[in-house]
Amino acid sequence: MNILQINSSARVAGSHSTNLANQVSARLREQHKDANFVLRDLAVTPQPSLDETALQALFTPADQRTPEQAARVALDDALIAEAQAADILVIGAPMYNFGISSQLKNWIDAISRAQVTFRYTANGPEGLLKNKRVYVVLTRGGLYRNTPNDTQMPYLKNFFAFLGMTDVEFIYAEGLAMGPEGEQRAISDAQAQIEAALA
Repeated sequence: MNILQINSSARVAGSHSTNLANQVSARLREQHKDANFVLRDLAVTPQPSLDETALQALFTPADQRTPEQAARVALDDALIAEAQAADILVIGAPMYNFGISSQLKNWIDAISRAQVTFRYTANGPEGLLKNKRVYVVLTRGGLYRNTPNDTQMPYLKNFFAFLGMTDVEFIYAEGLAMGPEGEQRAISDAQAQIEAALA
């Protein structure tokens, strides 16, 4: 059993999404005591964005890449290898300006590679990261669940399905910026969802 946790908050410390993702991983590790656990904190080790330099490196044949291009591709290769090896993924995903963080988007761009994590077939796209369980902790300052302003959940659900991961559980902590009582209520509610999901 391999568990991969992705922290995508811009904060190294004090992040609700990270704290709740830690709780999910802790419960999983209690249930799977021999599991290998890998933590990828994108605030501590930021993944570079997908820019022209990265695209040129990716579209250059491996045996023709410069040392700089090879090093850039290797950064993405490392994230792909972690995702491929994982049986369970735990994602901490705060909402920033109605969407996911740039940290998480860079991770998504890094692990999305044709012929490696997905491919196009005569019957349409096929995800190659199959048979994985995904837990996504969504943290928001306001209340967005089941409203048109919740762009995170549909986007992430579609993304994971595109790569073959259809067993996805979303855990919500909402109203975190709505005063101390709202914050505590959001945390308690999320913790109850974690217990229910992992019962």
